Amino acid sequence: QFQLVESGGGLVQPGGTLRLSCVASVRNLDIWAIGWFRRAPGKEREGLLCIDNKGGVTKYADSVTGRFTISRDNAKKTVYLQMNDLRPEDTAVYYCTLSTGPQCTLVADERGFFSWGQGTQVTVAS
Repeated sequence: QFQLVESGGGLVQPGGTLRLSCVASVRNLDIWAIGWFRRAPGKEREGLLCIDNKGGVTKYADSVTGRFTISRDNAKKTVYLQMNDLRPEDTAVYYCTLSTGPQCTLVADERGFFSWGQGTQVTVAS
């Protein structure tokens, strides 16, 4: 019922740019907050950013400051993750996730999210 599908991943050189998309199969996206997480090889899943139903942004990871931005288009039922100045350490599977309500959790607590996409692979390498 609540399905999320990520796209836009791929192989990019260091310093490059990618924009990930997350399309949500929900009746009204404007009542939900959406988060972006990632899982790097050998590491636990890490929260990055969350956007609430009014467009307010909560940052979970300092490593994305000034490089990643999150935005939403409720009419298209899509949330975006714009990633600039990519680094090898950004290599990971990126997931979008639906919050349990209109607000983002203050910290990247996965218990505050209940539906996850299948993920899209981002690889940053020369």
